[in-house]
Amino acid sequence: MSASRRRQPRADYWPGFVDAMATLLLVIIFLLSVFMLAQFFLSQEISGKDTALTRLNAQIAELTQLLALERAQSGSLEDQIAVLQASIQDVEGERDSLQGQLSALQAEGEGPNVGVLQDQLDEEQALSQRALARVELLNQQLTALRRQIAALESALAASESRDEESQARIADLGRRLNVALAQRVQELSRYRSDFFGRLRQLLSDRSNIQVVGDRFVFQSEVLFPSGSDELNPQGEGELDTLAAELIDLGNEIPDDIDWVLRVDGHTDSRPISGGRFRSNWDLSAARAISVVQHLIDQGVPPDRLVAAGFGEYQPLVDGETPEAYAQNRRIELKLTQR
Repeated sequence: MSASRRRQPRADYWPGFVDAMATLLLVIIFLLSVFMLAQFFLSQEISGKDTALTRLNAQIAELTQLLALERAQSGSLEDQIAVLQASIQDVEGERDSLQGQLSALQAEGEGPNVGVLQDQLDEEQALSQRALARVELLNQQLTALRRQIAALESALAASESRDEESQARIADLGRRLNVALAQRVQELSRYRSDFFGRLRQLLSDRSNIQVVGDRFVFQSEVLFPSGSDELNPQGEGELDTLAAELIDLGNEIPDDIDWVLRVDGHTDSRPISGGRFRSNWDLSAARAISVVQHLIDQGVPPDRLVAAGFGEYQPLVDGETPEAYAQNRRIELKLTQR
């Protein structure tokens, strides 16, 4: 009896702690992946808006240049009008002076000088009339320029308003896209939790099937003979159970959630010698493809499955012991978003 007591295993909490830490790490990696996907889709959606915004900015710059030119031309016309008005005042001053001299001469009776002064007065009046006509023409041009400036200012204000509206729409679109992506991730997480919960209940009595983070891990010996990619009867039975649950889950998940089940093949670090597989890469990929093909044969949609081979390059545990080799030879199943 004492020897039997000594052989009883003691509780080992270290694997549970490692599983918890691995789960936390995988959750963080998953959230980072979701964030990167959200950023990618958002950049694709906003790129079209950025093009329209660039065109609007170019139009605003062009309108601003035109407005500056029109204002410069308007200032030049105003300067010309000021010069002409000063000239008119000088001419009118000379005309008044000549008219005063003419009146004085007429009163004194000096006939010859009166004719000369009258001619000079007529010439000054003609010059004054031409200057007035020139001022009127410049005033008309100035009025037209002011109307053009007002139209350009109105167009500039409209362009700036459209620019602000575009910026607001882009910001709102980004917020809505982030909310939609977060909702889809939450929904997929809920379905994934239900899926793994049901599989955990069905496979709870299998010691060679583990749950590591967000993945189901099948030891290769459960599914395949040594060095082979052909499923054994026991492995086919396990995958039949998985396929039935996966089909039920696919009927529950909405069509707008683009989910896939990724099947990853892994081997230990010992090199392959002989046989039809050239390397551990070939063996791991062939086993993943065999699992995917069996699930398809059981009715799982092919577009919901992905097969990947990792060879010996992502071990679960380090070391070159038989126990480490056994844990690293595995098939992993992970439900994720495409």
